[in-house]
Amino acid sequence: MLTKVKGSELMLGAGRTIKFEGEGYGSGVSFFLVDNDPGQGPGLHRHPYSETWVVLEGEAIVRADGEAHPAVVGDILVVEAGTPHQFRAAGSGRLRMMCIHASPRFHQENLEA
Repeated sequence: MLTKVKGSELMLGAGRTIKFEGEGYGSGVSFFLVDNDPGQGPGLHRHPYSETWVVLEGEAIVRADGEAHPAVVGDILVVEAGTPHQFRAAGSGRLRMMCIHASPRFHQENLEA
């Protein structure tokens, strides 16, 4: 069986980011297809599973365990389960990045108010 989902039906609010939670579609993974302007990104948080990022366009600064890691097109970064992390779109252009969660459902603990 194949399930096809239109990304336009999974947009977060009025933004350009797509949120796919795999459980409802028979998938063992979930992801965000991020499309952020410079400076945008989530606050510090962690998950009980690993997260993998693939930079598709632009630049990002990923912070994990208090260290900053610049990332550009083609870079792949993996953060282990339980590691506090966040990212921001850097540079002057848009950031398009796939954020793959090794879980059919999102589980996130926000670490900032």
